[in-house]
Amino acid sequence: MSVSSLAAAPQAVNLLDAGSLLAAFGVLGIAAVLFAETGLLVGFFLPGDSLLFTAGLLSVPGTHGPVHLALSQVLIASVIGALLGAQTGYWIGRRGGRALLARSRARRLHEGASRAEELLDRYGHARAIVLARFVPVVRTVLNPLAGALNVPARQFTLWQIVGGTIWTVGLVLAGYGLGSSVPNVDRYLLPIVAVVVVVSLIPLAAELLRSRGRRAVEGDRS
Repeated sequence: MSVSSLAAAPQAVNLLDAGSLLAAFGVLGIAAVLFAETGLLVGFFLPGDSLLFTAGLLSVPGTHGPVHLALSQVLIASVIGALLGAQTGYWIGRRGGRALLARSRARRLHEGASRAEELLDRYGHARAIVLARFVPVVRTVLNPLAGALNVPARQFTLWQIVGGTIWTVGLVLAGYGLGSSVPNVDRYLLPIVAVVVVVSLIPLAAELLRSRGRRAVEGDRS
């Protein structure tokens, strides 16, 4: 069944489905979702990677998806949402990010916080801020965590702009490039988005396995 036929049936907005979000809110939805995912701890579950990729794919002229988007508007909304969200998250962290995190009972959120701290310790502020953009959940937690750890505001702002721009523009253009090179690719939008989601989770899953392995080795030594 094609995406266009699925879109024909009326249905409620699914916050976890990129196509549903784009059909309901268009480019404004892109900015809002990225702002929430990168700036507010409650947005850790939102589909940033798949949303950007899908938006790029649906920007290709002639694509028959749930909605057609303008590439320039998608790029602008993506960058603005991601950069403003990260900066907001940082200032939230400066004003009590650890307390907010401690009140959350979401296991994935706490795992993301541990991974974010490891990135900051292992790679330093600049590389960690850039790399975190490409890891789901971690990109939600690292920004307030950087504020809570008093990462210098100027340094954070510079590298979150670099990382946010590369992440958003890269994924949007990847979707646009695939849509431009493969005829009728919109018919396979759902499985493509599923693959994007799985691939985006690989770094987080791999690091969790490595962390558990290191803890097991340390436990055996003790």
